[in-house]
Amino acid sequence: MPNARFIGFVTLLGAMAAVPAVTVDMYLPSLPEVAADLNTNSAQASATITGMLIGGAIGQILVGTLSDKFGRKAPFAAGLLIHTLTSVACIFAPTITSLIGLRVLQGVGNAAAKVTSMAIIRDRFQGARAAAIMSRLMLVIGLAPLLAPTIGGFIAAHWHWRAVFVVLAIIGALVLVTTLLVMPETHPAEKRMKEPLSRAFRTYAVLVRDRQFMALAVVPALALAALFSYVSASPFVLREGFGLTEKQFAIIFAINGIGIVLGAQINARLVKTMMPLSILRRAMPIEVLMALGVVLAAVLAPTSLLAISIPLFFVLALNAVVMPNATATALSLHGDRAGSAAAVVGATQVGLAGLISPVVGLLGSTAIAMGGLIAIVVSIGYLLIRLVPEQDGPSIA
Repeated sequence: MPNARFIGFVTLLGAMAAVPAVTVDMYLPSLPEVAADLNTNSAQASATITGMLIGGAIGQILVGTLSDKFGRKAPFAAGLLIHTLTSVACIFAPTITSLIGLRVLQGVGNAAAKVTSMAIIRDRFQGARAAAIMSRLMLVIGLAPLLAPTIGGFIAAHWHWRAVFVVLAIIGALVLVTTLLVMPETHPAEKRMKEPLSRAFRTYAVLVRDRQFMALAVVPALALAALFSYVSASPFVLREGFGLTEKQFAIIFAINGIGIVLGAQINARLVKTMMPLSILRRAMPIEVLMALGVVLAAVLAPTSLLAISIPLFFVLALNAVVMPNATATALSLHGDRAGSAAAVVGATQVGLAGLISPVVGLLGSTAIAMGGLIAIVVSIGYLLIRLVPEQDGPSIA
């Protein structure tokens, strides 16, 4: 694949995969204003993020099988259309309950973008090469925390938090039209599921019974839970706990986004000489130590933003190493049903993240709660990786 075309291919896949992240991050700085405007509390405001994650889990299960049955583009188009329409509806949401419900539906829709991008990668690549491509995607996806909170904060400050959803509707429409015009169908008719759709969903039973696949699928889910524990707690930890303004919060969020991008790009080089599973076994214990460092800093230096920010930066950077390697290794086990496998991985990710990340809010959205929860989930992920046997196979060098 020529270099220019390859860059365009990866950039478009990254834009597809980033739609859910942008939908969270652009809206994130507005959480305190949403709580005040809709006369609710921080936990219910954070539930608008949780709702989108749960909707994403449902959407990925639906889209995964549909994309194996009908190809990648049609289910993607339907999902992005739902995302765009519900973004418009969110502009007029009168209550926190209605906003949460619309965010669930929005998550169902934009899940199509993520699961389709993952399935397209598996259609064309596998193993360490797929891990490298997914790491390159993190460069594009990493722009979400770099730019989206700043843009979202600017929009909310100059207009209203509801205006953020105007922009999200425009983004959904642009990604939808561009993908339909440019992206080729990577799952041709002769490779699609032949079973009736009523039986096609039985593929999930095969995947769920594969213990090695499920162990690998849970690891990126726990990594995403760690990420969203940070995402959902950070407005309250940083803005309320340390008194940061929207602009200062966006700067800190952007710095951590740089860590995500750096981790992904370092990983893209590592997979040239190491197997993804070997990288996981080396990166994850360091991530556990860094998460414990956040807790220690919050206990010993609770007023020091720097003391907490440094280990948190490395936690997020290492997360960008964990997620693509675990995902690519899991998908390599079921290339003949890439859409369904990607859906299980993705649904497990957003499902666990949706269940785990609100715990920070229940514990008070403090730095100790955030760091402690992250340390627990990444420790469980590391234990799961230790149970997966080492895989043979070449690097992409």
